[in-house]
Amino acid sequence: MTMAVESRADAAAGLAAADRLVLDQAAELLPGAVVVVIGTAELGAAALERGASVVRVSDDADATTEPLDSTLFAGATLVLLRLPKSLSALDGFARLIAASTASDVVLVAGGRLKYMTVGMNEVLLRNFGRLDVSLARQKSRVLIAREPLAVEPPAMERRHDSEVDLWVTAAGGVFAGASVDIGTRAMIAAFERLPDYETAIDFGSGTGILAAELKRRRPGARVIASDVSAAAVESSRGTAAANDLDIDVVRDDGLSRQPDASVDLIVLNPPFHAGGALSIDAALAMFGEARRVLRPGGQLWTVWNSHLGYTGALVRTVGPTVQVGRNPKFTVTASTRAAQS
Repeated sequence: MTMAVESRADAAAGLAAADRLVLDQAAELLPGAVVVVIGTAELGAAALERGASVVRVSDDADATTEPLDSTLFAGATLVLLRLPKSLSALDGFARLIAASTASDVVLVAGGRLKYMTVGMNEVLLRNFGRLDVSLARQKSRVLIAREPLAVEPPAMERRHDSEVDLWVTAAGGVFAGASVDIGTRAMIAAFERLPDYETAIDFGSGTGILAAELKRRRPGARVIASDVSAAAVESSRGTAAANDLDIDVVRDDGLSRQPDASVDLIVLNPPFHAGGALSIDAALAMFGEARRVLRPGGQLWTVWNSHLGYTGALVRTVGPTVQVGRNPKFTVTASTRAAQS
């Protein structure tokens, strides 16, 4: 998303404390700057209000923003970043920025104190020659990195999982990296009970492991891996290629690109956190999207932490729901979309 210069009153008013501190620490650098924001469009709008000439935004949770690659940083003089919790994700960001920008670029990265560690400083100093640390304010702090070093851009991680017999690839910051998380293993263990399908979607595909398994079990089916995250889309494509599987990989906000009543099967391992807080809102929204896209009689297979008790919500949102798998931590359910009333 490249923003034109325009006035936006109180653009920073709704920002988190860490984002406001980032803006304040970058205040002298913003006038006339070419800015890349890795975070939210709101932070980009606030940067424009404070004098930036060009702002490009990449938000991994917003499919309308620009992909995070080297072209994003062309001519950039300032990068504003929300610090990720994962050190591997931060290392990926830092390596990409250092490898893609000129020597005068400045990175201003902010986060909440409770999520910040000394390891973040160490990661940045592997990629930049100078690091300054701000004073804390409103339980937030900012790291300011300068003098990018000559580093290699980040590479995809690739690993073979012998239990599922699949190659898994992962870009930096993708959930579980190139390993197979235990929820996904629980889902695959239940796949012996899958119904027939001609079209299936791995909804929120992450590294694309479930999509790969669906395609491997039904080579003639059309399998779609869909995720809002650009890193997940890149990872899913890599996993499909590594296993020589023909999978359609799309970046999508929800399932907005999929027609109503068009799919036989959707598999879903939904998130249950928003930031650091427990939240089922994303899962509930995904259930609704799945119902819309399933044909009558089609099934949504969901794996979830058993303590969340999603069965009632799945019955109300999608239709009759039965348990098809369970281990000490996870439950796998199949919900059948009822015929339209």
